[in-house]
Amino acid sequence: MTNERVFVALGANLGDPLRQLRGAIAALSQLRGFEVRAVSQFHRTAPVGGPAGQPDYCNAVLEGTSELEPEPLLASLQELEQRFGRVRLEPMGPRTLDLDLLLFGTRRVASESLLLPHPRMEERLFVLEPLAELAPDLVLMDSGQPIRARIAELRQAHSAGLRARSAREGW
Repeated sequence: MTNERVFVALGANLGDPLRQLRGAIAALSQLRGFEVRAVSQFHRTAPVGGPAGQPDYCNAVLEGTSELEPEPLLASLQELEQRFGRVRLEPMGPRTLDLDLLLFGTRRVASESLLLPHPRMEERLFVLEPLAELAPDLVLMDSGQPIRARIAELRQAHSAGLRARSAREGW
């Protein structure tokens, strides 16, 4: 049995997203072999990719400890998504609940059903910003960057993109 520090990203943009995230946190606190340690603030963010016209997301990150191994924990997260009405109709489409296993201690996992660390987390401010609230001194496993430096880099790139787009489009 393990007792690893884990981080789970939570997101929703259908129904009542804040209520759904709070419900998911409560359900995770009841999961056998899992303990919720802390939850970031809730963040309202615009959708990244996916179909046009989606509502904004409510996002957060949860820190916990797990006696479960990574794959059974992932299965539990997916079962919880289904309990909250998650239907996977299209990639990056709107959802009632999205739970992503970001980190499981310092483990690297590459299986058909799971990649750890989460393969896109270092590119997503909506993941890194709430994660930094819980682990401000975290060094990211793939890039080797401190999380705060990566956030600053992404913010600068995002800001430069916004300035270029608004100048090009005459804003």
